[in-house]
Order: sequence, then C-alpha cells, then structure tokens
Amino acid sequence: MEKRIAVLGTGAIGSSVGADMTRAGHDVWLIDQWPENVEAMKSKGLHITMPEGDLDIKVQALHLCEVASLKKPFDIVFLTSKSPDSVWLTEFIKPHLAPTGVLVSLQNSLNDEWIAPIIGYQRDVPSVVELAAQILGPGNVKRRTGPTKAWFALGEMHGRVTPRVQELAKILGAAGKTEVTSNIWGAKWSKLIVNTMSHAIAAILRGTDSDVAENPKLFELGVALGRECLEVGLALGYRVEPIFGLTAEDMMGSPDEMLKQILVTLCTHIGKHTNSFLQDMMKGRPSEVHYMNGLVGAKGREAGIPTPFNDEITRIVEQIEKGEMTFGPEHLQRLENLVPSKRAAAAKV
Repeated sequence: MEKRIAVLGTGAIGSSVGADMTRAGHDVWLIDQWPENVEAMKSKGLHITMPEGDLDIKVQALHLCEVASLKKPFDIVFLTSKSPDSVWLTEFIKPHLAPTGVLVSLQNSLNDEWIAPIIGYQRDVPSVVELAAQILGPGNVKRRTGPTKAWFALGEMHGRVTPRVQELAKILGAAGKTEVTSNIWGAKWSKLIVNTMSHAIAAILRGTDSDVAENPKLFELGVALGRECLEVGLALGYRVEPIFGLTAEDMMGSPDEMLKQILVTLCTHIGKHTNSFLQDMMKGRPSEVHYMNGLVGAKGREAGIPTPFNDEITRIVEQIEKGEMTFGPEHLQRLENLVPSKRAAAAKV
C-alpha cells in the first residue's frame, strides 16, 4: 500500500526533498507555518533552481490550521524545520501520525534526543543530511546540491538495520544518495563536528564555510572548535562515523587530519554557499548556534570536558543576533586569544 507522507516545515530543505519525492510519484503533503509560502505552493507549486536544471512542480500543500481537518493519518513524517521548532512541531503532528507511523528528523543537531520522548523511541528514525539550499521567497528555492550530490544517512536508534529503515532510505533516495548505518548516533556526531567547525565562523564574517576551509587562520580556529566537539563526543561514548560518502580509510590519521578531511569534503560538495546560520541571522531570526556550538558546550559540561572555543563563539553569535555587535572579523580575536600559543605570548607581556 502506498505510504502517505508529510514534510513538516517546508523551508529550503523541506521544499527540496518534498519536490523530489513528489516527482518520484509518492503521496506527499508539504506542511508549513509560513502562510505566504503555503499559498504560493498551492497556487503555483514549487520552483527550485539547482545545478541539474530548474524544477517546476505542482505539490500538495497545507497550512498548519488545515491539518486538524485531515481524515487520514500519515505513515511517514519528515521533520525538516530548524531545531528550535522541533518540540512544538512534533507535539503538533503526533496526533496525525499513524499508530505504526514513523517520524524522520531531517535536521542538524541531536534533535532525536527531545523528539523521541514525545512520539516514542520506536517511532523515531534519526538521520544525517548534506543538502545545501536557500529559500528565496514563497515557493522559490535555490538548491546548491541537487539530487546527484545531496547525501543522507538513516539509521534506527537501536542500531539494527531493519526493513523499515531500508524502505525509508529508498523513498528518500529520490532527493539524493542514501546510506543506512548501524551507527547513526556516531554519524550525527560527525555532522555536528563539521557544522561546529565552520558555520558560526562563516556567519560572523558574512562568508561561507569554504572560506573557513581555505583560510589557514580561520581553519586553525575551526579545528580548535572541532577538536573540542570530538573530545566531548568520545568522552560521551560516541564512535565517530564516516559521512558524506567518505570511508573509514578516508578518516584515518590524527584527529586534526580527520577534522580537515570532513570539512574539506563538505565544502567541496556545497561550494560557496550561504549557510543556515547566516541565512537566519541576515533575516533577523535566531540561528541554531545553541543547538550546535552551544550544544557542544552543554554536553562538555555533562562530560567534564572544557569547551572554551565553542562557549566563546556561541556568545559572539548570540551578541550579534541581539544587536549588541555587528558582523565583522574583529570578533574572532576573542577566539584567537584562546589558542594556547596566544595565551602563552600574552602571559609573557
């Protein structure tokens, strides 16, 4: 029987995967809290610009208020909102998820930690996403990584490979290459590491993640951020997993070599792309910094691991978001002062 699918939170990522699954012939409903976006999807469909060529497609779209009148539940819900909206949207969609239905979090951060207690651990399937896109306006998306370059990993929370997760991977395969992993938590922590290394630095500079990978000074700071995240993850028992199609051999070597490999690989995939932090900050919305760099700090305190770099960059982003500071490279001096060689030199003065 055909699965009834919802994509909940149809910004850039949700619109992209929703359009691809619709094009593949699945019964997909796109649900969003932005009224103008829903109206545009209802009247004109979605327009998605991507390297493989533009896509114009009619879609089934719903306002949040229209979900209450639905007669049939959803078998699969892909949650594609930003992390701050995870809890309330999960509570919202819970009554409309079939008894045997499943929710897949297509998000950054460790959202499954707070999603699973709401819908039940057996109904939550975590994932890792590598898809770069930006919403330009209602019903209009610019996608940097199209279906030939986007990458997803899916895995059950308990680590076993099941027919259910294999079916989900096949459905999501319409939007990019999919892999099933028995170590989804390790894969999610690996993605957290690379996001921690680059997103906040690029946003402060109003630049791109590639700028961090290409500039030796910025790269040193990115490695410092990633190193803290790696140390915290290992202390908490996470086993780092190759992502973005890399193999275990690709990630061999010293920790710093591994950090460089995953950052360079991500930037190679997405190119000069405005990341989600900067997109939100330029629109006057809070970024996900508390769900990435801030989360590293919180988990570090839980594990007894100091995270001064991630704590400081979280404060910088927060101050810019509050309007207490403007974007600019001068703020990175606060991070540079935390580098051991810098601290030692300052102590001698």
